[in-house]
Amino acid sequence: MQQVLQKISVEEMDAITSTVEVKADRFRAMYSDGPPSRDAMEAGMSMMFGVRRKGGDLLDVVGADRFCGLVADLLAPGPVAARFDAFVAGVDGHDLAPEIAGELLHFTDPEEHWLWRGWMWDPRTETGALRLVTMDDFDLSGATPGETYVRVGQAMAFVTETGRAIGFVGRPPFGLDVFLACVYGIYMYTVLRMRMTQEFNHVVPQLPELARRLLGVHRLEA
Repeated sequence: MQQVLQKISVEEMDAITSTVEVKADRFRAMYSDGPPSRDAMEAGMSMMFGVRRKGGDLLDVVGADRFCGLVADLLAPGPVAARFDAFVAGVDGHDLAPEIAGELLHFTDPEEHWLWRGWMWDPRTETGALRLVTMDDFDLSGATPGETYVRVGQAMAFVTETGRAIGFVGRPPFGLDVFLACVYGIYMYTVLRMRMTQEFNHVVPQLPELARRLLGVHRLEA
């Protein structure tokens, strides 16, 4: 927390949270009433870090109508782990499927669902912002993507309660997302300082911009 606040002010974090709220409003408008259109899917994926340039190709590979039907099933009532696994399997286990599912669930219903992105927790490398703010024995990986999503949610709840105890959690329901994006930014800076040249480090965005990029709200306008 101390390192984060050296790089970004509370006011800047609050401004990012406000922009994330705009993103959530758009997701709810696009995805809360049955299967979305292809245009709506492309618009949503344009607000997902690391997905924007690949979303159209994924829709073509899976089939837009099939993909949009899978989205509707993902966002329907029912056990979240089962819905998550069905979505991932439905898009043939594509690497981006868990990332897209986590974004759709969280930003259409943030009170019930949490965000899961690779920068938060990558089970393949066992790295991410959540590992930096939870205990080492906190098991974040499940047997299936859906189980992992549930465990990520448990970790998010733990971090939320810890943040409340020390008076630092941000404005719910998106303040924690902003904080974790900043935590990951600090991690990135640390790794880059060890591995890259000083000239390359100067190209990396400052923390406010980096956090916005990770959350898919860079240049997003109200």
